[in-house]
Amino acid sequence: MTLVLCLLLQAYWLVLFLHVIFSWVPRPPEPILPVVHGVRALVEPLAAPLRRTIPPLRLGGIGLDLSIIVLFLAIWILQIALCR
Repeated sequence: MTLVLCLLLQAYWLVLFLHVIFSWVPRPPEPILPVVHGVRALVEPLAAPLRRTIPPLRLGGIGLDLSIIVLFLAIWILQIALCR
């Protein structure tokens, strides 16, 4: 059971990483749009409540979404606690 949870945490870490990469692309090419929408559908249920609680960090004219960083840290902590 622990191995399955560790694999799911690693897979979700990869999905978060893809979400970050896709967020830098203003208009993704048409062939990868289903992947982009799938990644967003997996990330948003966890990121949206955090985003409502944690405001973005303003760096000049740019807002850094801290909810994704919090999710990365939470997965990292869970991996340390469960998978080592």
